[in-house]
Amino acid sequence: MTALSGNFSGKEFQRFSRFLTVGAVGTLLDFSLLTLLKLAGLPTILANSLSFTAGLLNNFTLNRLWTFQDRQTDWRRQFAQFTLVSLVGLALNNLIVLSLENALGVLSGQPDWGYLPAKVIAAGAVAFWNYFANRMWTFRK
Repeated sequence: MTALSGNFSGKEFQRFSRFLTVGAVGTLLDFSLLTLLKLAGLPTILANSLSFTAGLLNNFTLNRLWTFQDRQTDWRRQFAQFTLVSLVGLALNNLIVLSLENALGVLSGQPDWGYLPAKVIAAGAVAFWNYFANRMWTFRK
């Protein structure tokens, strides 16, 4: 914790904490919708893309209103930038999920559920990309 506080100001640490909180809410929405869509029979790529998009809309709204509320500019420009960052995140997310789904399903003994641990890994990796890209570009001063 000391290393983080040495590199982050108090305000930046609070902003990062809020970003992670918003991300957790978006991830819960994403995982829940992904599971429902998979149970409904949708292919993984479509279910993951739809659930990721729902999380994107949730996260943009909450980050704009709460995490980066001091960085308000034209919402359309910010939404376009946020969407572009998120599309790169979606590509990374899909790549990781599709790359790991079968192997993790076999390892867990539950081949049909391998997308869930793959999604956990993907969400963690993509969270760093999303924060830094949005902090430095979408919501910069």
